[in-house]
Amino acid sequence: MRGSFVTLLGASIAGVGVLASGSGSILSSSLGPVVDLGYVAYVGNSTSPAGQPNSSVTFFGGIPYVQAPLGDLRFRAPKELNEEFNPNRTVVDARSWGATCVQQPAKEGVGVEDCLNLNIWKPTSAKAGAKLPVVAYIHGGGFFFGSSPQFPMYDWVAQDQNVVAISMNYRLHLFGFLDGVSVRADGTPNAGLLDQRAALLWIKRHVSKFGGDPDDVTIAGESAGGASVVLQATAWGGKSPVPFKRAIAQSIGLYPLPLDSEIEGVFNNVTTAAGCPASGSEAMQCLRAAPLSTLIKSINNVRTNFLAPTIDGPNGFLPDLPSRLIAQGKFRRGIDLVAGHMTNDGRNFAGNPKNVKTDADIVTAILNRYRHMTNTTLEKVLKLYPEANVSGSPFVDNYDRAWSIMQDTIFGCM
Repeated sequence: MRGSFVTLLGASIAGVGVLASGSGSILSSSLGPVVDLGYVAYVGNSTSPAGQPNSSVTFFGGIPYVQAPLGDLRFRAPKELNEEFNPNRTVVDARSWGATCVQQPAKEGVGVEDCLNLNIWKPTSAKAGAKLPVVAYIHGGGFFFGSSPQFPMYDWVAQDQNVVAISMNYRLHLFGFLDGVSVRADGTPNAGLLDQRAALLWIKRHVSKFGGDPDDVTIAGESAGGASVVLQATAWGGKSPVPFKRAIAQSIGLYPLPLDSEIEGVFNNVTTAAGCPASGSEAMQCLRAAPLSTLIKSINNVRTNFLAPTIDGPNGFLPDLPSRLIAQGKFRRGIDLVAGHMTNDGRNFAGNPKNVKTDADIVTAILNRYRHMTNTTLEKVLKLYPEANVSGSPFVDNYDRAWSIMQDTIFGCM
């Protein structure tokens, strides 16, 4: 799937400090090429993944694009870095990946909260102001797992030498998508989507220094990343400018958005597992003060697809269902969009073929994702996808029916 993006478009920071400095305002390093952003400078890695030095692509990894979402910033919108010119700025080692975000299921030592960083691959020969097209990739993973290192983009640049490629981390599950009355009073819903937007705004401000064109940015993503692409286009009902020109959404994967009662139920599960008050500012203060080890219990106490994007009000990032926003024309106009899905995408969501033998098994697969579907609707769905022994049925067995239903409802009809 990732290769098709390339055709279409034509773990932690190793160290911090002054590595080397040149005369005047020119900063350099013996470790590799340096890009100076004015408030900080980064040294990149020009060794290929195969170990070839002085390659045609230079990698810069683990670059923070906002302040670390720690302490009082936990469960809040991302906050910009201090990017004022710094005459005493240092050269930071960005030759390796940055930290990844906490996943679900959660485990101590796997992922951290200070994970809001991005990675850049540029042609080694590209100079600042080269105005190369830019592709910014948003990873998938159901909004509860995944990370930018899982989608390396070296080859995207190496095969063409006419693009700057960027990937980003964003907060997931509990840290990215906790919602509820208490969160809206003392926090920010959809923080993970706001992280993505903050990364895109950072790219808009600084990609020219890496040879990219800030006015020629394409965002791309697959599964939850594809859904994120659509949600970035419908953000705030299309009222706000977007920091990208084109969008590619592959295999758009978005769970049914939770009901208000479910949102509050999840919040209650989280506070209970953390030993915090059930609601109010005291609950948020307690959750912000809780150590990660405690919140890991909360993360693992919530079903994976119950912490994901939510409708957050008329002035929120997601003011309504994305399908409704698009139907009403409430999306940012002027964006070139390509959307689609892969053959047999639905197989990942239909269960084990050995366990899908009857209509009841198909219903179980459907309700696992569409938990509020009525019996009347279920009956209509089964009639639309007739059994294999029915004349004219295109299906070979009940598993074939099940994954076709999941394919169409999740990807094909988005």
